[in-house]
Amino acid sequence: MMSADLPGARWRKSSRSNGQANCVEVAFLDDGRVAMRDSKQQGNGPALVFTAAEWDAFAGGMADGEFQRS
Repeated sequence: MMSADLPGARWRKSSRSNGQANCVEVAFLDDGRVAMRDSKQQGNGPALVFTAAEWDAFAGGMADGEFQRS
């Protein structure tokens, strides 16, 4: 899906962003889905869209350390 196809999305960057354009932005959509995009595209690129369950599984894995670099 393209970011432009989500006109009502409110995109957010991490507070850990260093102010450059090398960030991931996330939007929590009204229907419960979660969208993610690359900020370098300035809103003109693709967005990945996840169900609430998919996002919760990802966030849970992050919290549990499943994605730590070895």
